[in-house]
Amino acid sequence: MNARRYQIYDVFAQRKLAGNPLAIVLDAEGLDDAEMQKIAGEFNLSETVFVGPPENPVHTARIRIFTPRQELPFAGHPTVGTAIALSQQGAIGSDERTSIVVLEENVGPVRCAVSTGNGVAFAEFDLPRLPEPVAFDAPSEVVAAALGLSHHEVGFENHVVSAWSAGMPYVCVPVANLKAAGRARLDAGLWEELAPGEGAILGDPYIYCRETVNHDCAFHARMFAPGAGTPEDPATGSAAAAFAGAVVTHDEPVDGAHRYWIEQGIEMGRPSRIRLEIEVAGQAIESARIGGAAVKVAEGSLSL
Repeated sequence: MNARRYQIYDVFAQRKLAGNPLAIVLDAEGLDDAEMQKIAGEFNLSETVFVGPPENPVHTARIRIFTPRQELPFAGHPTVGTAIALSQQGAIGSDERTSIVVLEENVGPVRCAVSTGNGVAFAEFDLPRLPEPVAFDAPSEVVAAALGLSHHEVGFENHVVSAWSAGMPYVCVPVANLKAAGRARLDAGLWEELAPGEGAILGDPYIYCRETVNHDCAFHARMFAPGAGTPEDPATGSAAAAFAGAVVTHDEPVDGAHRYWIEQGIEMGRPSRIRLEIEVAGQAIESARIGGAAVKVAEGSLSL
């Protein structure tokens, strides 16, 4: 019987028991797909990462990402959390360090910059794919009904419902204010009928508004993913990556660098902060990055 080390991190938060919890199995070599899926179900967190040796020796690790029900090609909080976990394993005794971690995910290599100092570990990664529009033509009143909202509560300013993917598809649903965001309740059956998809991955709804709880945040967000076994997610980096497409399309920022903090998980009692950085050139996204903090809350071993 093998003892496989694991760690649990709270991601997109600087304090424990906030943000999005992530299980990281550090000794995953030799596990097959079915075993990894069962282990992810055992942890029953929104995602579990399995770390193995890289296929390219210049990279840091090969990782697989599983929800309790399926494998994902890419996800944000597993990327941030795993980059920080692997960096901290190699930086024991160092009070301050910046390192580069390259994670081989199913979507391709993802480059991460990790900094640790003043008791905070922070990682940001370059988007493996820039956001692209996803075909989605459901009327806004149907989207509103699937979220338990009135038609007039969907949309604000120039923002309308749109679908995007930067490795994972999402339907970005603008809502009028915090009150509307807080009232949203997903009808999973209705959503499954209208959701777009990429292969076996359905586009989950990513609800956002301009009104925020924290004054330094640009957007407030919620994300529902019942098909993946996660009724609501407290922090979704892959959705923020897709959301960059909606921001540039609807807000039309001028050329140059733009930084947005996105708050999420507040309705769940798991407050999270995601940093989205976008470089705009010629009214299009030239590059983009997702960043956030993470803190370790548990470690142990699996007797498997």
